[in-house]
Amino acid sequence: MKARGKSSRGANASRSAPSESLTRKAYDEELTRLHIELVRLQEWVKYKGLKVCVVFEGRDGAGKGGTIKAITERVSPRVFRVIALSAPTEREKSQMYSQRYLPHLPAAGEVVIFDRSWYNRAGVERVMGFCSEEDARAFLKVVPLFEQLIVNSGIILLKYWLEVSPEEQTRRLEGRIEDARKIWKLSPMDLESYSRWYDYSRARDEMFAATDTNFAPWHVARSDDKRRARLNIITHLLEHIPYKRAPREKVKLPGRQKPGKYREPDYPFKFIEERF
Repeated sequence: MKARGKSSRGANASRSAPSESLTRKAYDEELTRLHIELVRLQEWVKYKGLKVCVVFEGRDGAGKGGTIKAITERVSPRVFRVIALSAPTEREKSQMYSQRYLPHLPAAGEVVIFDRSWYNRAGVERVMGFCSEEDARAFLKVVPLFEQLIVNSGIILLKYWLEVSPEEQTRRLEGRIEDARKIWKLSPMDLESYSRWYDYSRARDEMFAATDTNFAPWHVARSDDKRRARLNIITHLLEHIPYKRAPREKVKLPGRQKPGKYREPDYPFKFIEERF
């Protein structure tokens, strides 16, 4: 059930573009079907006590947040937990690097999604000078062993890299400047990172060379077309976590109790103004 995707030379290897754009209607219909499958996966994860860890990495504006939202929109947040850690505290900086991530790894019956992960050290920390080159290289040497331990503990580990073109990244980041709903997504760090495209490319290349292992491979999704990327990633994720329909008793609402002596109170409830 774990079919490998086709490989290509270079993250930006050419591919013929889809002949026509995916309509909103077609996207919504397929996403609805996939949401049903994600709920079935959720029930199977709970039933069998599976442990699943999904890592999302990519440049700013690659579409990680939107993809994660599409995955989690219709499932339980108590089963599908999203981890998006803020910058480490001074105390966390003094810890073993992987220590702040370990408490968030899944227990039985959980799917944990990392919106950026321990790979910060190979990417933003390295490029922006938050760690030394020695620290970055030590991380790249050790992380396969760390992930081997994760997999050996029974966790299903899936790692996704969302690959966005420089032109599309520019369009999306410029959109954040103009859209008041998205301005929070654009920090001074994002602006500095934007100017270092090829530093990030080199960091990505070294990260792949060191950590694209047989037991924890990187799965790359082209994300210039957000809708197609989300559908492709969810489909791939469902194909790489074996699941069936969990047993479930037929649900029927019970009868509602009689009011008895209860009477609605004459209380001045403070209802909100109904403007719509």
